[in-house]
Amino acid sequence: MTLKFIVDVGVGKKVETWLAINGYDVSTVRAINPGLPDLIILQIAANEGRVVITMDKDFGEMVYHAKLPHAGVLLLRLEDASGREKAMVIAKIMEDYADKLEGRFSVYRSGRLRIRRV
Repeated sequence: MTLKFIVDVGVGKKVETWLAINGYDVSTVRAINPGLPDLIILQIAANEGRVVITMDKDFGEMVYHAKLPHAGVLLLRLEDASGREKAMVIAKIMEDYADKLEGRFSVYRSGRLRIRRV
């Protein structure tokens, strides 16, 4: 089964495009409704079995503290990165860790990916 994602608006089109070109099932908040609240994004992702790719730390709060259901969250801490740089990071993460993202809370920062089971 192919890993499925929902990409938050702040992540950008280059990551959305890279995932689609590389055969992943991608839904985008940009296409659904760019103003969608994070809680609704997380609910859609859980209902559809999609890993959320985001740059928004609020997802950690929802998953860890509120213990809301999810299918996985990949938090990119790449505040000053270009779209191209983000896409390169996603390519590396998919190459090395795609089989470990589902159902987990993962944080990419400073060249490292931390994967936690929640």
